[in-house]
Amino acid sequence: MSIDKVFEALASSPRRQILAYLSEAELSTSQLAERFAMSTPAISRHLSVLENAGLVISERQGSFVMYRLNADNLVTSLTGFAFELCPVAGPLKKESRALAKGKQKP
Repeated sequence: MSIDKVFEALASSPRRQILAYLSEAELSTSQLAERFAMSTPAISRHLSVLENAGLVISERQGSFVMYRLNADNLVTSLTGFAFELCPVAGPLKKESRALAKGKQKP
């Protein structure tokens, strides 16, 4: 997952709207298309960009492919980016790494 791909995916208003819908429920391409003035192939292209960025997960359920938000990747990408920009993030990053390795503060 590349931060460039994440921001490319988030640069599109329809893709952000798709993520908002998927934050509420798993939906198929046709269910999403019903919510937009857009064709199913156009929605599929948007979903492909979102999936390529790691922001949605697809799963075949019978004859349908259902999509859901990959919230963990979205949060990880955006917080990681914010930490890189924020000058006071250094101590937080150090503490985060220590916690991830199982070293907790006393």
